[in-house]
Amino acid sequence: MKLGFVAGYSPATMSLPMDLIKQAESLGFASVWTAEAWGSDAVSPAAWILAQTERIKVGTAIMQMPARTPAMTAMTAMTLGAMSGGRFILGLGPSGPQVVEGWHGVAYGRPLTRTREYISIIRKILERKEKVTHDGFHYQLPYRGEGATGLGKPLRSILHGDSALEILTASISPKGMECAGEVADGVIPVWMNPERFDIFQSSLEAGFAKAGGGKSLENFEVAPFVTTVMGDDLQACRLPVKMNLALYIGGMGARNKNFYNDYAKLLGYEEAAEKIQNLYLDRKKEEAVAAVPDALVDDVALVGPEGRIRDRLQAWKEAGKKHHVGSLLCAGGGSAAMQVLAEEIL
Repeated sequence: MKLGFVAGYSPATMSLPMDLIKQAESLGFASVWTAEAWGSDAVSPAAWILAQTERIKVGTAIMQMPARTPAMTAMTAMTLGAMSGGRFILGLGPSGPQVVEGWHGVAYGRPLTRTREYISIIRKILERKEKVTHDGFHYQLPYRGEGATGLGKPLRSILHGDSALEILTASISPKGMECAGEVADGVIPVWMNPERFDIFQSSLEAGFAKAGGGKSLENFEVAPFVTTVMGDDLQACRLPVKMNLALYIGGMGARNKNFYNDYAKLLGYEEAAEKIQNLYLDRKKEEAVAAVPDALVDDVALVGPEGRIRDRLQAWKEAGKKHHVGSLLCAGGGSAAMQVLAEEIL
């Protein structure tokens, strides 16, 4: 199992934890990951990090697909890959309807259809076998719809990309997992219980079967975010994780369409998920945080004293041996926590 470091996206003032990123590289971490929501983008920090490191790979977790055309994303990936000696990993996701339609001002559409079309177009561009055409629900190349001039023509990328570029998708739903298994090289779950791979297994296997070619967990990477907070006060360490879980389970989506809430229920916390969402949407955020079960935090995060974290890492190491987890992406971990992870995993 490999280790990754999640740089995330910046708060109100743009910043990057370059000291921790360089420590991760020196410790032997395989990757570092940027992100975007509705503030800092994922690409600019990725380029900045690639320019200031030598060996570590840099991935986007995730680039929002509706925010960019597939061709623009392919151009970005090829450019970063060429300038970094092949150290860029392309992580993609559909985001959610509130962000896509509220921030980007485009239709959310069919997220799984978009994912299949998007990756298909990118792979055609990277392979350069022929001029790129596509006729799908979300994308037409050349475009022939409303407002078209009729002058568009199929093109082949000037820049020669790497057809082996790793493409991962962010997914947690059963259908999203199946789609990832079919068209991507890996998947990035926002959280994961290493002892509950059964939640993903049948969906991924269905996707592998659609892909054919002997695709399996041995050539597919499951790379979950794992929030890590090390300290002597267990409850204090759990608190930031609870705040994040409450935000996603309670507020990242409408009451009847919240993928994270659905996922918490799949993890076995149906009653808690409903309570958290009701409190959060009623603007009782502190109560929503308090409603996040300690057990859920302990399932999906690494929290507490060093010895406790080392004990919990045994479950992650076992998941790695079974190919259930290819990379543990450490989110929020400080310098000392990263050292512990490196000692246990690498």
